[in-house]
Amino acid sequence: MPAHPLKTYIVEDSRVIRENLIATLEELVPAEVVGVAEDEATAVQWLTAQQYVLQHTAELVIVDIFLKGGSGLGVLRALQDQLPRRRLVVLSNYTTPEMRRKCLALGADRVFDKSYDIDALIAYCTQLLVAIESGHS
Repeated sequence: MPAHPLKTYIVEDSRVIRENLIATLEELVPAEVVGVAEDEATAVQWLTAQQYVLQHTAELVIVDIFLKGGSGLGVLRALQDQLPRRRLVVLSNYTTPEMRRKCLALGADRVFDKSYDIDALIAYCTQLLVAIESGHS
């Protein structure tokens, strides 16, 4: 069992998807969701706030492309050069080859499709937690 849960921030506008994702991550990784946002502005404000940067609150940020306001691309763009570096993954139903390229170019570490990549996301999160705990993140 890991020494601590994977601290995760979720940017997802669907309450149902967000709640299901949180339950899945907490049960299977394990993860601790330290914050959520439904829109780009809220996510960027929280993730770039000085107290956040100093506290290293989230080790992983999971971002949807389509949000209530703005987009996940804007979130990725805002976090692109921010230090400390954290893992950024996209979880979306819109994962065309072109969108995958855009996300990766904006700093996403991985892009997962909501419809069929949930197991791959869980595996990625589990591997990330092991890497963090062993000091190889």
